[in-house]
Amino acid sequence: MSSQDEQFPAAAAAPEPAAADEGMTWWYRWLCRIAGVIGGLSCATAGLWNCVTINPLNIAAGVWMMLNAFILFLCEAPFCCQFIEFANAVSARADRLRAWQKAAFYCGMAVFPVVLSLTLTTLFGNAIAFATGVLYGLSALGKKGDAISYARIHQQQKQMDEEKLTGTLEGQA
Repeated sequence: MSSQDEQFPAAAAAPEPAAADEGMTWWYRWLCRIAGVIGGLSCATAGLWNCVTINPLNIAAGVWMMLNAFILFLCEAPFCCQFIEFANAVSARADRLRAWQKAAFYCGMAVFPVVLSLTLTTLFGNAIAFATGVLYGLSALGKKGDAISYARIHQQQKQMDEEKLTGTLEGQA
């Protein structure tokens, strides 16, 4: 044990709760991870294809797409990057991010090559990476409520409106 672990035993024993446990089911979490891996594959393939040109903007967009693929693999599937020492640390840090932060990051990094060079290759190559960000964004919105709670809220609002209406009518008389 290190000296820090001896000073703070409770902090060393209790791991930090993952942000993925904020309402995501196990199958939705796996769906997001699989979409991230497939998005990484599509970005890498389309990015490599995009680099086979003489247009410098296409080359820049292709390099950016391959960087996106690397980041997606690093965050969503660190076992694909076993040769990199810091892969597990980056994946653990990415797992601690909230879903809306991942959504903004993935969508932003998928839009940049499209803005840089608007071609079919960049559009289709980044579509699944963008969809991964959308999936994380939808999970950030949370679960949809049930019909009973919505009906109860609607009934309460209706009663409040009727009370306000009768209160103003009595005040005028």
